Amino acid sequence: MPKARIAVVTGSRAEFGLLRPVMHAVKNHPALELAVVAAGSHLISPALTLRDVRVEFDIFDSVPMQIAGKTGRIADAESLGRGVSRFTRVFERLQPDWVVVLGDRIEAFAAASTASIGGWALAHIHGGDRAEGIADEAMRHAITKLAHLHFPATEQSRERILRMGEPPERVFNVGSPAMDGLEDIPAMDDSAYAELGSPLAVFLLHPTGRDATTEHDLAARTLRILGNVVGPGRVLAMDPNHDAGREAIVGAIREGAGPGEGCWKGREHLPRHVFVALLKRLATLDGTNRGLLIGNSSAGLIEAAALGVPVVDIGRRQAGRERPASVVHALDESDREIGVAIGAARERAGQRASGTASHPYGNGRSGRRIAEILSRTDGRDPEMLRKCNSY
Repeated sequence: MPKARIAVVTGSRAEFGLLRPVMHAVKNHPALELAVVAAGSHLISPALTLRDVRVEFDIFDSVPMQIAGKTGRIADAESLGRGVSRFTRVFERLQPDWVVVLGDRIEAFAAASTASIGGWALAHIHGGDRAEGIADEAMRHAITKLAHLHFPATEQSRERILRMGEPPERVFNVGSPAMDGLEDIPAMDDSAYAELGSPLAVFLLHPTGRDATTEHDLAARTLRILGNVVGPGRVLAMDPNHDAGREAIVGAIREGAGPGEGCWKGREHLPRHVFVALLKRLATLDGTNRGLLIGNSSAGLIEAAALGVPVVDIGRRQAGRERPASVVHALDESDREIGVAIGAARERAGQRASGTASHPYGNGRSGRRIAEILSRTDGRDPEMLRKCNSY
């Protein structure tokens, strides 16, 4: 019996980190064949995170979408059109049994639209989540309605998908693949930690589609507050994802970053295993030196929280998403609330997850669960491709 061909689409560094365990599980499953399609921001300079994908996987094809230096809603709409056109040619050549996407970015939406309209079975990971205040919220739920198989990461997300009219027999709470393999990555050693500047705080703030002045102001204020709390040079500021407003945040990072006297050190990108190793190192720090992750990345709510790192979540990007108790929310983005949230987060004892039973995002076996469900679900069955609300 031929293996089922699984096309896994990855379009960004963050989502690739979550998809890695799924891709490995598919690759290692005896009934499945993995075909990786790299798209979107993986192909944009200067980071070119396509290199990270190639280190671990053969790439069947790539799908250029965005143009370096061009961001905003209009640029995203144009990129979406390029993506749909190119994904169509890729899937026509590949003829996958399943197309697998994760999350809510334009790369996932382009691949999902292509699969749904072109007649290829679509599986969606991390559907049903809430992320108020960003355009991606609409795309995530649109992908849910295009998909034929659903892999939500929490029970609340599963219930939302069911309320959207998706049949229960096609919705599986598998947990988040971001939890997979965390225990296999050791904490960062002294040498690597010193090379990054021995940070006491990691800053990871993504744009939320607002004007450049607002995005820049929030980043600059937060970095200044952090620098005052943990000391000059003890903040590692990472570049945001490639969404509208990115340049403003990068500008704020570059203005204060430097090798010596700057209040923070800038970094374009860390491979996932290095990032997780750094989080584990931050989790080992204690007392006045307790490590901290601050910004609005889902990594704060999932990986960092699971590893016992205190987290400050700023603004509305993750509002509505489930958060463990170690996460402090600074909703109104004022200097005072950000400062109070930093103090509260650093005072909270980081509880290293053991079995992650109390963590809403699962127990670290998502990739294998997804691969097993795909192996026993026929994506070429005409009945699987039919969509009908369950109510």
